[in-house]
Amino acid sequence: MKKQKITKDMTFGDIFEINPRAGYILMEKGLFCGGCPMAQMETLEDGCKVHDVDVNKLLKELNEQNGK
Repeated sequence: MKKQKITKDMTFGDIFEINPRAGYILMEKGLFCGGCPMAQMETLEDGCKVHDVDVNKLLKELNEQNGK
């Protein structure tokens, strides 16, 4: 079964529901969003802007991991 694709308009909460292991990649990039109260409202794109992370590179990495 194919996993749901992670997109930049998803909230961090959505991403953790799709792939709980995504937190490891996010932490490597300085996005410690798992413990943040904003995780249920802030999108991946918003978080990447705040933390100066390339959202497209991060999406590629997250979706590659999600397919495993």
